Amino acid sequence: MSRENDSLKSLGRQTDYKMTYAPEVLETFENKHPENDYWVQFNCPEFTSLCPITGQPDFAEIKIYYIPGQRMVESKSLKLYLFSFRNHGDFHEDCVNIIMKDLVKLMQPKYIEVVGLFTPRGGISIYPYANYGMPGTKYEALAEQRLLNRQMV
Repeated sequence: MSRENDSLKSLGRQTDYKMTYAPEVLETFENKHPENDYWVQFNCPEFTSLCPITGQPDFAEIKIYYIPGQRMVESKSLKLYLFSFRNHGDFHEDCVNIIMKDLVKLMQPKYIEVVGLFTPRGGISIYPYANYGMPGTKYEALAEQRLLNRQMV
């Protein structure tokens, strides 16, 4: 099997599902078009985590949008990472911010936003949103603009 990037550990290999929060499973590969600004979107419609108080499961669709810099997140490793929240207890807002911060640390994107569309619990839905733009660039201004003009669902 010829692989362009042998440093990837998950893609094309047997899947090892982590049962606890596991940011170490995230992997990147080189962006072949870092000079271009373009969007990458991931949807995870079956995200689950645990309420930190009751231990009950919470269900959500997590949406990740980013403009890559030099590195991009590998999709299977992202799936395994998001799956690792299955037994992780955190509030909805924390999950969204943790995901965003882990991805910023991992790949240093030009811009990223993470949205959590959590299903109702006790009759209330929660849709947290977090974003980041590379400091000192037009992407920092983009982050502020998108945050202040965010059209909530």
